[in-house]
Parts: sequence; C-alpha cells; structure tokens
Amino acid sequence: MVKVVSVVGARPNFMKVAPVHRALCASGRFESLIVHTGQHYDEKMSDVFFRQLEMPEPDIYLGVGSGSHAEQTARVMTGFEPVLAEQRPDLVLVVGDVNSTLACSIVAAKSWIPVVHVEAGLRSHDPRMPEEINRILTDRISNYLFVTEQSGVENLAKEGTPPDRVFLVGNVMIDSLVHVREKAAQSQVLDQLGLSEKVYALMTVHRPSNVDHIDTMQEILRMVSILSRTVHIVFPMHPRTRKQLESFGLMEALTRLDNITVTEPLGYLEFLRLMESAMVVVTDSGGVQEETTFLRVPCLTLRENTERPVTITDGTNELMPVDADRVEGRVREIAGDSHPQGTIPPLWDGRAAERVVDTLVEELSRKKELQP
Repeated sequence: MVKVVSVVGARPNFMKVAPVHRALCASGRFESLIVHTGQHYDEKMSDVFFRQLEMPEPDIYLGVGSGSHAEQTARVMTGFEPVLAEQRPDLVLVVGDVNSTLACSIVAAKSWIPVVHVEAGLRSHDPRMPEEINRILTDRISNYLFVTEQSGVENLAKEGTPPDRVFLVGNVMIDSLVHVREKAAQSQVLDQLGLSEKVYALMTVHRPSNVDHIDTMQEILRMVSILSRTVHIVFPMHPRTRKQLESFGLMEALTRLDNITVTEPLGYLEFLRLMESAMVVVTDSGGVQEETTFLRVPCLTLRENTERPVTITDGTNELMPVDADRVEGRVREIAGDSHPQGTIPPLWDGRAAERVVDTLVEELSRKKELQP
C-alpha cells in the first residue's frame, strides 16, 4: 500500500482533507495518516471540526500554535521533519494556502517525497497576501496539482507548470458541504439565536488586510452600525478579529450596537446552517465565497480581488470595498431581490475527492509505484 501523510493546520484545511481521507481509505490502495500541525489550536477552531466532519483523531499532533508567519512556518518545518523520518510516507498531501501547507511542502520536497497539492493554481495576483506566496511556492514544488476551477489550470500553464502534473478535479471543500448538508439542516442554531430564515446578514472578517489596520476596522464598525439599521447581523467572531477590536479600543462600541448578534467561532454544522439560511453573507473568507456559490446565497466579499474568480463569473459572489455606504446600499438591493441566482461551477458535485484518488491510482500505477 502507498502511505500518504495528509496535513491539516487551519480550519479551512479540515473540510478539504476530510473527503480525501475518506476516499483514500475507501480505495483500499492507500494507508492514510493525518498530521495536525496545530496552527489553529483552540477547540472551536479545530477539534469540533474533526468531530462534525466525521474525521478520525489526528494520528500526529504537532501543537505549533500561533506566532508570526516566520515563527509559525519554522515551527511547523522543524516539527514535521521528524514525522517524515519516522513515518517514511510515499506521498505528502497538502491542501489550501496556509502556512502549514507551505512549510510541510518544503520539508517533503527536501526529503525527496512527492508532494500532492489539493486546491492548486488559485491566484489573487496580489503579492501582499501571505496566502498568495504560500500558493505560488507550494505549487512550484508539488508533483501532483489538483485544481478546483479552470482559472487554476490557466494560471499554472502561464507559470510554466508541466501540464502532466495538473488535474482539474473540482472542489473537495464542496464534497464536505454535500456530505454534512442534511446533518447541518438539523442544527438548532437558528432557534438558539432567535433567527428566521432569509431575514439576516451573516458576517465574517478575519484577513489581516482588513482587521490589522485601525482605519479599516473603524470603517467595518461603521458598516456594521449602518447595516444593523437595515437588517439583523449575525457575526461569529474570529479570535484574531476580537483581539484586534480590543486592541484598537473598538469592542465596546460594537457591543453597544442594536440588532446584531456576536458569537464565538461556530462549528461547521452551525455555520453551514446559518450560511444557507442567510439573506446575504458579508465576508473576506475564500472558502465562504465557494460555499455560498454552491448554496446560491448572495455573497459580498470585502476584498479588492479574489483567487476564486469562478465564484463571480458563475456564482453569487461580488467583490466590494470596505465602504460602509456601498455595502449597505447593495444589501438593500439584495433585500429587494436584486441579486444573481448563480450557477454551480463544473465538477463542484461532491465527488472531487474520488477524482483525486482515482487520478493518483492511475498516475502511480503508470509509474509502477502502485501495485495492482
């Protein structure tokens, strides 16, 4: 059997690794181990996702914790190297674009272990984003690049990636959504928060470009204040966002606002239920752009660019500046049913992980690295 070590580090990774791990195990051709770097390490940001996504406990937990990008990347690298020496895997599988993705890819490549990158090829073309650096470098040293949308294929071709390494398979994150959608529908979170369907806005912000600058956070606070006069806002707050609001002295002003519900980070099932039932989602999350596109829920993304353009061309996503008046105006239009219905992008059908594994079987068999 081919031994695969799959890496998770931050919350979005869990939704991507879960279906791939299930598909690897179901194939009967792979031994699948999960390494959790601990990049997200509190219970609400990590452990609950494993349970809700029906993933086994990680085989190995590194517990690297938070820190600067350099500190975190270095700790993951020094923690992951002994894992590879002990486990001697045939493949290292990484997903997404977080620091753990890049760190483990570098260690694997320098250990002459082939790297599988799931969600390869996405580009914001914004070098100021730490994730963009992680994406580019991980793709450069990966042996198998599994792509979610056509733009990823085109980006990799422009960068000179050999085409025989690139495979358009669809979106494994949507696999997880499909897998737990019925279970999420049973969540009582709407009743617990006193909400009705399609009458509230769901909001998330966490990106450094938004939350690390006091001027931007003040404008986000003004946006929340103005929006709350139009629609009830549900705001599950990322730990980074809470920390920055408190450090800027803005948390008290937020808590004084009416018509807003601020919660701790939610589990995947609860958040999915809130997302599917929202009138509109206001976010800066990459994954939420994809999930709302599949669910056909209007999404306003507080960014200048997106590495997921199919969510705009096919889906329900729109880029918006952090401008309180413009966002409030667009929400009013959406409340009046002025928004794109969107279509689900090709291969976003809940079977992307199966295509990943089928492709690996075919490629490894062709190279005589997998026995019949």
